[in-house]
Amino acid sequence: MRIVFFLLDTFFFFLVAAALLRAWMNHQRIHMSAQPGRLVIALTDWLVAPVRRILPRSLVQSRVDWGSLMAALLFALAYGGLWLMLAATLTPVEASPAAMLLAIPTLAIKLLLRTLMQGLMMLLLAYAVLSWVQPQSPVLGTLDRLCAPVLRPVRRIVPTVGGVDLSVLVLIILLQVGLMLLG
Repeated sequence: MRIVFFLLDTFFFFLVAAALLRAWMNHQRIHMSAQPGRLVIALTDWLVAPVRRILPRSLVQSRVDWGSLMAALLFALAYGGLWLMLAATLTPVEASPAAMLLAIPTLAIKLLLRTLMQGLMMLLLAYAVLSWVQPQSPVLGTLDRLCAPVLRPVRRIVPTVGGVDLSVLVLIILLQVGLMLLG
């Protein structure tokens, strides 16, 4: 049964990560015609488009992509509900319905935080590897625009050592500690 939970985690990780990446790319004003923009639109547009239609006009026109953020939240809540249903069918639990309902948003928030940290780690790793291996890559410009706002505060604190920017390494370590604390 661990395989089913792994597949559920993986499936919803990609959906939530795609919705969060779409929101971040829109916030950074990165054109969606290039990768990974086309991928995140293909994965999330079936939910983001209807969500945007029901949101108030002021939210739809704001700088924050509330449609994508709401889609990420809905994906996470669906994950929490499905995870709880699967867990309850495997081992009958004697919990009150209120406790079961509170477990769904708890699982959803945990998935959102874990996806945010792991997704950022993946972006940072891709950014670091490409900056060393293929610094002229067109994807590196997109990755730089995605990672720079997060790296900027760390770069103010961590100096370059021998011409090497260690801010990516420091941030990855901090994210890993955050994942450990999350459980």
